[in-house]
This record gives sequence, C-alpha cells and structure tokens, in this order.
Amino acid sequence: MNTETIRSRDNALLKQLRRLANDPAAGRELGLVWLEGEHLCRALLARGQLPTVLLRAESAPHWDTAWSLPPSVRRVALADSLLAGVSGLGSSAPVGFLWPLPAAAACQPGRPTVLLDRLQDPGNVGSILRSAAALGIEQVLALKGTAALWAPKVLRAGMGAHFGLRLVEGLHPDDLAGLDLPLLATSSHQGQWLHQAALPWPCAWLFGHEGQGVSPALLAAASHTLRIAQPGGEESLNVAAAAAICLHASAVQRLG
Repeated sequence: MNTETIRSRDNALLKQLRRLANDPAAGRELGLVWLEGEHLCRALLARGQLPTVLLRAESAPHWDTAWSLPPSVRRVALADSLLAGVSGLGSSAPVGFLWPLPAAAACQPGRPTVLLDRLQDPGNVGSILRSAAALGIEQVLALKGTAALWAPKVLRAGMGAHFGLRLVEGLHPDDLAGLDLPLLATSSHQGQWLHQAALPWPCAWLFGHEGQGVSPALLAAASHTLRIAQPGGEESLNVAAAAAICLHASAVQRLG
C-alpha cells in the first residue's frame, strides 16, 4: 500500500483542495467534495460509501490504515503546513476525504421533504439538514438562491446529514408542481399555532429566507400556515431553530 507525499504548494491536487475549501461552487465544477475531519469521514463510511482519496497530515501516518480502506483508495500525505492551509476549521484536522459529488438528482413525489426558499446562511442550511436527517425527512429541495448544499460551511454544519438525504438544488417554483405533498409554511405572524395543529404526513415543510421569510407565491400555495408560540415575546426565531421545532413536532405526532 503506497502513500504519496506532497510538499509543494504548486501541486495540482493541493490546488484542487484550495478551491474546494474556499469556493462554494467548486464542488459542482470539479465533481468532488472535500470532507475535512474524522467525523465527516466516519459519517461517509457509515453510509457504505468510499472516498476516492484519503488525505492526511504527514505527521499522522496511522490514518493510512485506521479504516481498513481498500487499496483502490488513493492515499496522500500532505505536509502539515499545507494541510493547515486548506482547513476551514479553527484548528486543522489531520485527515480528510475526497469523495465524488453525487450526480444531480430530481425531486421525487410523495417523499417527506424540506423545501428551502432562498436561505442565505450556510450554517442555517447545514443545521436544517442535520435536523431533517434526524427527524425523518428523506429529501431536501433547495430553490435557486439558497446557499449551495455541498458548500464547505454547509457540510461542516450538517455533520454528516448530507449522506442520509436526497439533495436537490437550483430549483424553480415550477419544479415543485409534481411534489404531490401538502405544503406546510412557517410564519412569524399568521396561521395556526403549531402546538395545536394536526400535521399531515408525509408533507413538505417550507422554510424561507432569513429576512424575508417564505416567498408570497409559495405561501399562497401552502395548505397549512403555522406559527410557533413564543411566550418570551421575541419577534421571530432563527430559521434553523424554527425548522428544528417544526420537524420535531411532526416526529412527535407520528410517534405519539
């Protein structure tokens, strides 16, 4: 089992890593995902997937054999300073995977869904994906204008949720016509109280732009408009927090 060692800043693979770590659009252009850190790597393996490349710090040779990866997985050791230079973490991780980006998928009708309407913050998007995977959602559909689902910051916030969800992005409202699900929209000022509502299942939960909320056209198409009780008196909740509350309410009704 051979391990390549890279110490040159001009190496082609290192240049790819820099792009993947810093450019949200690079993954789609290169057809690759950079999974930095042990947690994301383990999450990928737990779903029965294999990376194409294992990259580790030159000072951490034990990662070459830690996961018993087959010989077909390329193993590359990067000088520690070079690996730190492509890290998006506060303290660089000693290991990561390169994994082929899944082919673009189409939305499937009838599957429990989260629909993201122009959410801008990658942390919010990743957090919602994590809640969706934990609470029984099968697919996440992102309308055009939403942060790229495979962007590095979204991946880190998702903590491995990506590998358990069907992800479709770059959609237009017209693409949702065949979804064949009741649409549940959240609102901070109108609609039925979430804790009093009978929630349909399966359904599609709509979560909108951090400042503007769900677009008027989608709000008009919703079969249910729901709001979360806030006895503390705040004007609104962070969209990722609101999503977790709504998805948990769906799960509790199914389990109850």
